[in-house]
Amino acid sequence: MLCHGLAASGLQFAADAEFFAAQGFRVLVPDLRGHGQSGVPATRNSRSFAIPTLADDLVAMLDHAQLGPVHWVGNSLGGIVALDLVARAPERFKTLAMFGTAFSLNLPLALGRILPPIHFLLGPRCLAALTAWSTTSDQPARKVIAAMAEAIDPQTIATIAASISRYDLTHAVTGFTGPMLVLVGGRDRAVNLALRPALARIGARDNLTIVDLPYGGHCANLDATADWRAALLRFWS
Repeated sequence: MLCHGLAASGLQFAADAEFFAAQGFRVLVPDLRGHGQSGVPATRNSRSFAIPTLADDLVAMLDHAQLGPVHWVGNSLGGIVALDLVARAPERFKTLAMFGTAFSLNLPLALGRILPPIHFLLGPRCLAALTAWSTTSDQPARKVIAAMAEAIDPQTIATIAASISRYDLTHAVTGFTGPMLVLVGGRDRAVNLALRPALARIGARDNLTIVDLPYGGHCANLDATADWRAALLRFWS
């Protein structure tokens, strides 16, 4: 399971899905509700885009695919969704890997509200280009990020952003006893402000592997691809 972050889509993992499928894995690449090819609920509010709701969508997808435990790889929001689910249904996971995901956040709720007016003022193409430029310096990665960002519905993203501005899922990390991998992108500076102190607080754990990707940004699979894939294959084996 390769699960994307906020304002992205399954396009983030298109090349990785082909790569891991060639290694013999069955690969699922969802679009979270309100992203990519997935629809938007008729009622758009905080409950319809709450973290548990997003997680329940993916449980339904796994059930439809008739799958047991999976190797879950979550980026940013995809990791937050995984943490919510692993606390409620750990039997769904063979392993859990995350990158660009903080265990807890406490941000001003107003941050999500400024997206729609910025989207209106700058336009989708300009905002997408700015998002890509601020996320990575890798040119091919910027093209993928810009394509995903240009397709967003700003009101949906603002609603989800508000729902994840304040959460604490540290208990999910410390309570999970299965194999867990945290990939730390050296260039993912904003997330690392919250992630690195959280890793220090929980300390060494027998089931936790931490791998630094010095050249990885927030979407490390796109700008530190070879190292990211190699780290996952080593972890799974």
